[in-house]
Amino acid sequence: MEEFHKVRRLPQYVFEQVNRLKASARAAGADIIDLGMGNPDLPTPKAIVDKLCEVVQDPRTHRYSSSKGIPGLRRAQAAYYARRFGVKLNPDTQVVATLGSKEGFANMAQAITAPGDVILCPNPTYPIHAFGFLMAGGVIRSMNVEPDDSFFGPLERAVRHSIPKPLALIINYPSNPTAHVASLDFYKDVIAFAKKHELIVLSDLAYSEIYFDDNNPPPSVLEVPGAIDVAVEFTSMSKTFSMPGWRMGFAVGNERLIAALTRVKSYLDYGAFTPIQVAATHALNGDGSDIAEVRNVYRRRRDVMVDTFGKAGFEVPPPAATMFAWAKIPEKFRHLGSLEFSKLLVEKADIAVAPGIGFGEMGDDYVRLALVENEHRIRQAARNLKRFLSSADETMHNVVSLNAHR
Repeated sequence: MEEFHKVRRLPQYVFEQVNRLKASARAAGADIIDLGMGNPDLPTPKAIVDKLCEVVQDPRTHRYSSSKGIPGLRRAQAAYYARRFGVKLNPDTQVVATLGSKEGFANMAQAITAPGDVILCPNPTYPIHAFGFLMAGGVIRSMNVEPDDSFFGPLERAVRHSIPKPLALIINYPSNPTAHVASLDFYKDVIAFAKKHELIVLSDLAYSEIYFDDNNPPPSVLEVPGAIDVAVEFTSMSKTFSMPGWRMGFAVGNERLIAALTRVKSYLDYGAFTPIQVAATHALNGDGSDIAEVRNVYRRRRDVMVDTFGKAGFEVPPPAATMFAWAKIPEKFRHLGSLEFSKLLVEKADIAVAPGIGFGEMGDDYVRLALVENEHRIRQAARNLKRFLSSADETMHNVVSLNAHR
């Protein structure tokens, strides 16, 4: 039976292959240490949960909510941007609540994309950045992800050689999966480029608060004077407040783009459950101590992973931000590609990781490691990894022999 048109444009979800192998191993009794999905394991702070429990007792909050977000929540997000970035936003016209940043990106793609529109997208990148636009009928043109001078040469060529002219440029710093962090000077160049070429800028800032240099927090692209003329930024409470299952995020910025997103959302949803929105408001209006503790937990885990994996023979560059590390596959295994290497780690080392190919073909020499297990489990993973790498020659011989007989 022929697949539906939009489904046909989507490849098989790479991560699902690792997930199936992981589930099968667990069913067989294996203790799999899961560093794959970026699914925060920390509990949502008690004060936020308590606020939810308080508000949910009021039956008036059980009715349909507001698709664009209740007014108090939008005001709280605007106040957060003013405190954190010095950016002034109108909560009525420049802020919309989303069901997580992933939903926000997908619905923005639906709102602004005409069939055949060209979107400039990082590679490797978080899958929704590309596939949200592919599902909306767009065409993806891949570009470099390094936030430095090497970013703009290929970008200039992409604009020059794209027919039709690109509609939008996607940026994601701190980056999932690479953990690259951009500077405000870089953003100034991005906005100048976008204005010169009449591009929309869509910035994914989901990891703005998970950073490890206390003296250099990641900036917002909206800090650039005039950026709001062309840019919208997406944030999420999932990582910042350990609220992934609550599905609470935001899009902020250019009034015309926010209006388009708001209009699309008005046809698709009634917003998050009102008690969740009230609890999210309470979180955003807090003193920041919850955010600092989450950041410290990830910093400790990062340091343990970099140290113990390095000693095990698997070098992990220390990420400056995010809850991920982006590590090159050991040379002996690199020819296998990231998917097969990830499968090997599940089968031979009881470790699940995210294969880099799942973030784009330019990520195939890497795996992404999520800091979602505690320090004890990370050390255990390092021990498993050391045993696996010490038997690498035997493992590779078996892999070659198996492939030869297929």
